[in-house]
Amino acid sequence: MSTPAKRKAVSPAPGSSPPSRPVPAGPASPGAGSPEAAGVSSPAAPANTDEALTGAHWLQQGMPEEDARDVDSSLESDVESSTASISSTIFNYRMINGRTYHSDAVTDIEYWAPNDEKHLDSLEIYYHGVELLNDHQLHMSPLKDNIERVIDIGTGAGFWAIDFADKYPNCEVIGTDISPVQPSWVPPNLNFEISDASKEWTYKPNYFDLVHVRFFVGAIEDWKAFYREAFKVCKPGGWIEHYDHSPVVTSDDGSVVPGSAMDTYGKVLAEAARRIGRSATLADDDTMEEGLKAAGFVNIQTKRMKMPLSPWSDDKKLKEVGLCAYSTLSADVEGVVQYLFGNVMGWTPEEISVFAAHMRRELKDKNIHGYYHWKYVWAQKPEDAQ
Repeated sequence: MSTPAKRKAVSPAPGSSPPSRPVPAGPASPGAGSPEAAGVSSPAAPANTDEALTGAHWLQQGMPEEDARDVDSSLESDVESSTASISSTIFNYRMINGRTYHSDAVTDIEYWAPNDEKHLDSLEIYYHGVELLNDHQLHMSPLKDNIERVIDIGTGAGFWAIDFADKYPNCEVIGTDISPVQPSWVPPNLNFEISDASKEWTYKPNYFDLVHVRFFVGAIEDWKAFYREAFKVCKPGGWIEHYDHSPVVTSDDGSVVPGSAMDTYGKVLAEAARRIGRSATLADDDTMEEGLKAAGFVNIQTKRMKMPLSPWSDDKKLKEVGLCAYSTLSADVEGVVQYLFGNVMGWTPEEISVFAAHMRRELKDKNIHGYYHWKYVWAQKPEDAQ
């Protein structure tokens, strides 16, 4: 797979085409909290709205109809045009409903994300939104100027690793993942490796100045064991950073109403992750901090952020972040939910398709102020650690 070496994410710009990626081988409102207040025509939710609605519920609703409110309250005019402008055995990928996933030859873990062109293209926009949310800081740790080695666990398409290698040309950077979907044309100090981070790590002890982990939600069964491996390979005085989120969508004004598609989205993803022994709510609980402390890390610091799912915010930065999130999620709702909703929760392809249509409609509605929680945690290995 080959892409330009200097990939720089940019904001959606009208009139341009989305970058191509080669496919790897192998107004006053009704009562607060009501669907009408949210600008969405949704059926009444069942009495117990603490539980996520089923796929059968969404299939029964049928595809959402367009109406006048969609024109007034949606993002059609100011977002759709922008979105249009963004837009070996290890290659023996699994195929599920037309989407490809990592090869079973690499790992036996259940990982939810596709590794195909459509998903990777959407993630590039998402990466830009996440970087913007964090004010384009590649790291929070006070790294020394003479750092020698850094590892990016779960590098995905390698966006962060490429940017970091560009910034620190004298530092050896390694990016690991279970799918070989990274570009081949990269900075000379960067190498990508196929490796399963849920297993025992094979790197030398006390080797890396920084262990970087990002967007690993739903990927690890035993986080305490994971952090112990990170502690082992981290140099004394070195750092670990883990930047992750929760898919549970909430709002501060009640506009994400119980029984809506946005409400269902996070609840089902969280429950599906629990069923396969994973946590999908790392930004909502203390998994990261507790795991790092148990492993032996000190100087644990946390930064919490909110990521709007559409450009509803009046804040200029958050508006752009929301546009990136909207562009990513609306372009590939099915890719995000298919494995966990379908293979784990038992939803049919038809149920997923109808649910995705409702989700996209709600994402377009700027009266719905939904957001994710993100959390950035960084910590240090003691200087006197062995």
